[in-house]
Parts: sequence; C-alpha cells; structure tokens
Amino acid sequence: MYMSELILDYIEHLEVEGGRSAKTAENYRLYLERFVEFTEDIKVENITSEIIRKYRLWLNRYKNAADDDLATITQSYHLIALRGFLGYLSQRDIQSLAPNKIVLPKVSRKQVTFLHYDEVERLISGIEIESEAGLRDRAIVELLFSSGLRVSELINLNRDHVNTKRREFMVRGKGQKDRPVFISEAAASWVNRYLDARQDSLAPLFISYSKNVEANTSGDYHRLTARSVQRMVSKYALLAGITKHVSPHTMRHSFATDLLMNGADIRSVQSMLGHSSISTTQVYTHVTDEHLREVYEKFHSESGDA
Repeated sequence: MYMSELILDYIEHLEVEGGRSAKTAENYRLYLERFVEFTEDIKVENITSEIIRKYRLWLNRYKNAADDDLATITQSYHLIALRGFLGYLSQRDIQSLAPNKIVLPKVSRKQVTFLHYDEVERLISGIEIESEAGLRDRAIVELLFSSGLRVSELINLNRDHVNTKRREFMVRGKGQKDRPVFISEAAASWVNRYLDARQDSLAPLFISYSKNVEANTSGDYHRLTARSVQRMVSKYALLAGITKHVSPHTMRHSFATDLLMNGADIRSVQSMLGHSSISTTQVYTHVTDEHLREVYEKFHSESGDA
C-alpha cells in the first residue's frame, strides 16, 4: 500500500485511540505528508533505513517558503511522527520498517525563561485597573502566575468553570487529560472584581474589547484569543522594564520555578503542570540550582579551620 493511503487512518487513530488533540493530529499529518513529498509517495513495504538516512539529510537541508532552515527540534517532530506511523503499521501487521530503526537526534532544551517574584510584582503593578479591560488584564496575569495554566487552557475557560470560593477547579489540558487547578486568594479576588464589572452575560471568562475582534478556532467571536493574551503580557513586561522576552508561557515557567524554590517536590509540580512525563518537568530543576547553592551556604555547618 502507498503511504498516502494510510495517513488518514493513522491520524484518526491518533485522535480516537491515542487521545491526541485535533491540532496535534494535524501537525502529524503535515509532517508525514512531507515524507510523502520526499519519497514521491512510497509504498510502505519499501521504506528502508537508507531512505530514512537520506530523508534526515533532506530535512536538514530543507528550506521553507521564507528560505529558513528547519530547527533541529522541528526535524525531530518529523521523525517522531514517522516513527509513530511505523509503529501503527506494525500494530496492524502491515509490513514496513520497524519503528525502532528510527533513532531520534539529541535535542538540547532551550533555557527556561522565568520571572522572579519581584519581577512579577513589577509587571502586575503596571496594569491600570480603571477600565473593564484593565481589570481583565490584571485577573489574567494573576491567574496565570497563581495557576500555571497554559494560554490555550486560560482562553477556553468559561465563567462557570472557575470556582473562586473554593479556589479550585478542573481543566482539560493536552491529550484531553483533566487535572485540578488551584489559584491564590489574590487571583480569585481579581477574577471576581473583573466579573462584577462586566455588563454582559457572555459565557467566556475572558472576552475581547477590541473593535477588530478576531475569532478563535471555535468560532467564538467574543472570546479572547491566545495571540491577544501574548501581546498583552509582553506589553506589561516592557512597561515594567523587564528586558527578557515574556510570554504567557513565561508565567507558567515562573509558577513552576516559584513552587520548586519554595520547597515543592517535583512530582507535585508535574501534576499541577499536567506533564505526562517527569522528564518534561525536570527542566525546571536546572533553574533552581542557584537556589540550592543559596540553601547550602545558609544551612550547612562548616568544620574547623582549614
């Protein structure tokens, strides 16, 4: 069978049986279609290790429409998708290359960017709260830092999702997995202040006040978009004199780092972030190394004179 004939089946398998989001499945489809492009739609039984070697070289030399190279991590995503596809073929007893023949390149993780608590306070203090939009922005930043929510999770919240009395609610994250989210008293208070100021009965927790409202992927024209939140967080970071690049994900990094620096165990942080693998969470242990040295210097007893 030709590869193009099996891609759709695999993508549907990813969504239905693999529990992957529609966006992830779409990305996998694009990565696999790139392999189809390279091989001119090869028969799956003809895929060999040598073809994979040449494909890796082709990816490394690939230029997109803007004449940019593919990042190493993006090349890895192509190979992960292909390896997953080959694993699916093996499950269905369709003859092809064994998935373990594809060895993924080692990719160094980017340095995690996070804000110290004093930087978060500076960012928050620069938000003017005289308008409804200002109250919304304050509530968003407070919520991001106190909860570790992904921006996609934040913008999809409705009013009735967030229990500000208990300061605890459930959110559906990556892989359609539910996890509990806890928020601070301050975040709950600012969410309530924002909702009390609202003059509408719209369902979304955070709405857009722009005249040129962009629809998000669900077609909800009132709901705030991820791009709008990104622009807003970046704007307040600049106003606070913070020179590092700050995004909603930076607030998530700051949430995790703050927990670890204050003594939280990494397994608990993993659960609060919704990471399926502890290795994903372990990236934060590197940024707390400096804090560990401070603890050592403060609490470890020295012996007598050298």
